[in-house]
Amino acid sequence: HIKGAFTGANQSREGLFSYANTGTLFLDEIGEMPLSMQAHLLRVLEERSVRAVGSNREISLDVRIITATNKDLKAQVKTGAFREDLFYRLNVLDIRMPSLRERMEDIPLLAKHFISTLSVQLGIEPPSYDESDLALLQGYDWPGNVRELKNVIERCLLLDTVPGQCLQGLTTDNPAARDALVSKEPISKKLEYIEKQHILKVLDEESGNKSAAARVLGISRKTLERKVQLWEQT
Repeated sequence: HIKGAFTGANQSREGLFSYANTGTLFLDEIGEMPLSMQAHLLRVLEERSVRAVGSNREISLDVRIITATNKDLKAQVKTGAFREDLFYRLNVLDIRMPSLRERMEDIPLLAKHFISTLSVQLGIEPPSYDESDLALLQGYDWPGNVRELKNVIERCLLLDTVPGQCLQGLTTDNPAARDALVSKEPISKKLEYIEKQHILKVLDEESGNKSAAARVLGISRKTLERKVQLWEQT
C-alpha cells in the first residue's frame, strides 16, 4: 500500500510481489489459501502486474513463482476447494517430494543432523547412540514426515536420560508404551539437568569467572553462586 491509503497507513509498504520482482517468490502451503485470495493470485499471474492499495499505477512483474503443498490439489479441485484455473496456471512443472516413509534410508542421516544441531540450540551435550538406535527409527512410518522426526528428536534430547531408550520407545506401535517411556522421570528434573549442563559450560568458557558467566547467562552473580553451591552439596 501507499502512504495515506487507509487509516494508519503512515508510510508506504512494498508488497511481496513487487519486492520479489525479477526474482523468485515462494508460496508455501498453497493448498490452504482461501478461494477469495486464490482469485487475486490468479489475476496477478495472468496479468503479470500488481497495484498497491491506494495507487493508480500498475507495477509490471517478472517473477518466478514456486509453490508447495502437502495437499492433493487435484482432489481439492474436484471438491471445489481449489480453483481449477489456478491449479493449471501453477502446475507448469510438478516436482513430487517423496514422503519420509518412502526414503527410509535418509532417516539415520537426518536424525544425526537434528541431534547435532538441536543439541547446540538446547545447550546440551549430544547423547551417546549407536547405529542400531537410529536404525530403529526406520520401523516407524512417520506420517508427519521430516517435521515429526525433528520434533521427536528434540523431545528425545529434552526427556531422555538413558542413551537410545527414547529412540527405541518412539518406534513402538503402542502409544501408551511410548508415552510411559518418556515420562519415567519428571520433566522438571530433566530440565534442571539441562540447565546445570548449560551453566557449567558457560562457566568453563569464561574460565570460571562467575561475574562474566552471570552476564552471559543473564542472571545475577548471587543467583549463579547459589546454584553452584547447591550442586556442590548434592
